Amino acid sequence: MTESSAPLPTAAEAALPPLKPEDFDALDDALDAMREHDEDVPQWEFCDGFMTALVCTRRPIEPTEYWPALFGAGFSPAQHMEFVWRWKRRWHEIQAALDAPNIEALDDERAFQPECLDLRGAIAALPPEERAEAPEAEIPSFGQVWALGFLAAVEQWSDDWAPPRDKDVAAMLADALEAIEVLASDDTAPPALSMYSEDGPPTVSQERLDDFGEAIWAVYDLRQLWRSLGPRVEALRKADEPGRNDPCPCGSGKKYKKCHGA
Repeated sequence: MTESSAPLPTAAEAALPPLKPEDFDALDDALDAMREHDEDVPQWEFCDGFMTALVCTRRPIEPTEYWPALFGAGFSPAQHMEFVWRWKRRWHEIQAALDAPNIEALDDERAFQPECLDLRGAIAALPPEERAEAPEAEIPSFGQVWALGFLAAVEQWSDDWAPPRDKDVAAMLADALEAIEVLASDDTAPPALSMYSEDGPPTVSQERLDDFGEAIWAVYDLRQLWRSLGPRVEALRKADEPGRNDPCPCGSGKKYKKCHGA
């Protein structure tokens, strides 16, 4: 990836500590507690995908918009302060990873990594007696729940994800979303490896692992695409609308046709 023009993080953002395994356990526990009152509260993997889409969305989505969409109208941030604090830390992690300069390989320690669980691998690694007690419901594929969370946010704010008029940019948007849609489907190819344990029974296909990598690069593309275009502007009156070759009124210095007229 090329160097990003993103501004440097503020001192407060830079001071946000990265999440540790115990933090993710705490997030899962908080969601389990919420689920006792509302069975529709999603798993953390879904939330992580949902959050990633919010980080990439064309305009900033305020918490007053996304909390009700994710957890229902009854969610109160003041009653879940530790959850909200960890949410903000994860948000900063995602944003910093997507804006890091010169990411050329996903094994770069700065690269973005979705929080995904190989649930099939976790169940397959259980002792036979415990495995027999596992739920018989269909088990999602690796990365599938994360991708469904991402696409749920795209659907929730579909106007903000509407393709621009520029055909090349619209095609880039479509290709990136298609890569995430592929990850949202079931992994039906022959299993080749376990993402849960290096020596565990294979539960993830090589095709799924390749699709997972493509989806991550797609997220990078989406972040850069919407940052380059900026938020939509309200439609101008016809008399006030600039010509396509005039400077864009947003002050970017670009021609209108290459900026908010795209």
